[in-house]
Amino acid sequence: MALTLRTMTQGECVSLLEQSRYGHLACCSDGQPYIMPIYFSYDKGVLYSFSMPGQKIDWMRANSRVCLQTDHLSDVGWQSVVVTGEYEEFPDTDLLHSERMHAWSLLQRHSDWWEMGSLKPEPQAAQSHSPHIFYGILIREMAGRAALSGD
Repeated sequence: MALTLRTMTQGECVSLLEQSRYGHLACCSDGQPYIMPIYFSYDKGVLYSFSMPGQKIDWMRANSRVCLQTDHLSDVGWQSVVVTGEYEEFPDTDLLHSERMHAWSLLQRHSDWWEMGSLKPEPQAAQSHSPHIFYGILIREMAGRAALSGD
């Protein structure tokens, strides 16, 4: 079965991000790359996620430039989207409270959204001082490729 490879349109890339919730997030510190799986939700140019404190958060605080890859495999081929963007935290402050609550509302739609963060936040975690870090990746660039089988 031969596959036809093509570049995805921006609309197709957005569609895949809207349908996806699992990807691989890459960050870099002092020339050392680091990649890890995350759950995310996409809305209007932002990928929303959360984490507990740790290396990933430390590195993204030091260097906000990040990259995320997600894909979809099917019986007839595959699609893959790579985005580059900027990390932004949403602490529970007056200024960012609504963005934090928006992230919470998008993420909690899936029953296992918290698993990669290692400690399930209770609903009040989005509204109070907790160790949970809600953040967004503000997308700066996006590109995708698709391969579909020919008939």
